[in-house]
Amino acid sequence: MAHKDEGRKRSLNRLWRIGYYGWILRRRGLRDAVSPQGEAAQARDVPEGWKLAFLLCFGLLFMLLAFLFNSPAEIWRGSLTLLTSPANLLTDYIQLANTGAAFFNVGLMALLSAGFIRLSGAEVTGPLIAGFFTVAGFSLFGKNLYNTLPIVLGVWLYARASRQPFGRLALHCLLGTALSPLVSEFTFNLGLPVYLGLPLGVLAGALAGFVLVPLSVHFFRFHQGNSLYNIGFTAGIIGMLFAAALRGFGVEINALLILSSGNNTAFGAILFGIFAALLLLGLLLERGKPRGYGRLLSLPGTLPTDFPAISGMGLTLMNMGIMGCLSTAYVLLVGGELSGPVMGGIFTVVGFAAFGKHPRNALPVMAGVFLISLFGIHPMNAPTALLAALFGTTLAPLAGRYGVLAGVLAGALHMLLVGNVSFLHAGMNLYNNGFSGGFIAAALFPLLDALRGMRQAGKSPGPPEQEG
Repeated sequence: MAHKDEGRKRSLNRLWRIGYYGWILRRRGLRDAVSPQGEAAQARDVPEGWKLAFLLCFGLLFMLLAFLFNSPAEIWRGSLTLLTSPANLLTDYIQLANTGAAFFNVGLMALLSAGFIRLSGAEVTGPLIAGFFTVAGFSLFGKNLYNTLPIVLGVWLYARASRQPFGRLALHCLLGTALSPLVSEFTFNLGLPVYLGLPLGVLAGALAGFVLVPLSVHFFRFHQGNSLYNIGFTAGIIGMLFAAALRGFGVEINALLILSSGNNTAFGAILFGIFAALLLLGLLLERGKPRGYGRLLSLPGTLPTDFPAISGMGLTLMNMGIMGCLSTAYVLLVGGELSGPVMGGIFTVVGFAAFGKHPRNALPVMAGVFLISLFGIHPMNAPTALLAALFGTTLAPLAGRYGVLAGVLAGALHMLLVGNVSFLHAGMNLYNNGFSGGFIAAALFPLLDALRGMRQAGKSPGPPEQEG
């Protein structure tokens, strides 16, 4: 028996070494939640070249779609507007410029992300798929070529200073661009001439990127992987400090609410088409027999849960397609608008469907947001409620670990909190829901863990009674 347990431990230790994210966490004393079938999934997985081709095709698709909505001249002028404007939450690039410029920005940032993954030598894992789709989604409202590169520079400088291979911090480069508005704020919104604002913005972004890596490792312990947007929480702390510094010197940071509307038919057709293609591609890779999907649904999704390493790329693509269809359907069924931020939320859900989210752990959180919206000040189709329902699925691991009611409670609390934390970072952290979700997860998981422990203790038999 002891020999069998020792063999199981060796097997698990080997599996924890699978994937980029597992390396990062293992280096800092944390374990990767990979299933016992992880190695088998990798053995039957598609080649790395195919995965990169998939990411590149996504970027090229949006570049082509851009020209269906606007002329090249309109796209060029709109792109200049995006590059030279503040990008605080919520700045919908579709409304700020035009649909073509916004879609072209998505394509450009997607190609840049895919190229960066390739040049860094990192493998296309579940975490990097999540980062890729998150960057693409937020390129509809807040991220652009100029304000993301200083963040990447900061992460690169940290890699050099800590003597780590740059490719091992690829995820931080992608998700760390949550702080992109900080660069735009320092460059364009302080009333400085360009020759001062430009270097100041780059310096602020590089500093934010540099400190992001060590802080994100520390804050992982804060919520124990029960919030999937760990870097979003970290970015919220950094953004809060920068906002406090600016306010301390009398700089007023204006909140923005620029949203588009009236595009549900066109955008809905594009989204459902993309997600149906993902589902069909996944079925094709599984040869029409997705027998392992039920097992994927049984995973709690606690960070980090790399679905491609666990279940293979076919089931992962299927899960991404299903989550995309469910998210888009939710927005339309409650009467919401498919604006840039809302579509960004949908793409983020799709990305993290490769890294922890699936219908079984995400839908309870969305239900909690929906229920609070029935009685709160924000109707269910308001932008705040829609974004909370989509991005609030950062708390999906709570539903996965503790059950449906825990997920509903997490979603309800998230809806109540998320509107009150954006003031702290003044919209300079694009992942506001990740910031809120980190607090909710840190508060709920010890309570839920204690309740589960008490319930199990109540069920366990007491000491045997002594006779006589």
